[in-house]
Amino acid sequence: MLTIGKLGEAAGVKVPTIRYYEQIGLLPEAERSSGNQRLYGRKAMERLAFIRHARDLGFTLEAIRDLLSLSDKPDQSCAAADAIARSQLVEVESRLARLTALKAELERMVLQCAGGKIADCRVIEVLGDHSLCATDHSRPETTVHDHKSLDV
Repeated sequence: MLTIGKLGEAAGVKVPTIRYYEQIGLLPEAERSSGNQRLYGRKAMERLAFIRHARDLGFTLEAIRDLLSLSDKPDQSCAAADAIARSQLVEVESRLARLTALKAELERMVLQCAGGKIADCRVIEVLGDHSLCATDHSRPETTVHDHKSLDV
């Protein structure tokens, strides 16, 4: 049995993140020692490692919840898991396209900078007027539905 600190060390996940995963039901509530200290077994370690790896691959917490639910039923078809992974791949490809456009725009801004004074700075000018950009690199609407900042 591992304490929450040892579990976090072993899995590379911070203690507040482990508590959060318990709170939202990704991890089952831990057993408690007679001193009320959380204790985790091998299954909890494996589940946390799964979550950590999925987060490293960019899966949302909702997708991870679905994947964990699927992994709890090993005899069923993996079509649903494949669909979740394909959806994640599409999202990664979309982010890569946006990053490529962003990189091109930043390169263009830097190349056009004459290195003079701020009053003549192309970087400042372009940042102040999106219409001067050569590509549409704007981010899509973002929503706060994931607590990724808690990881690592």
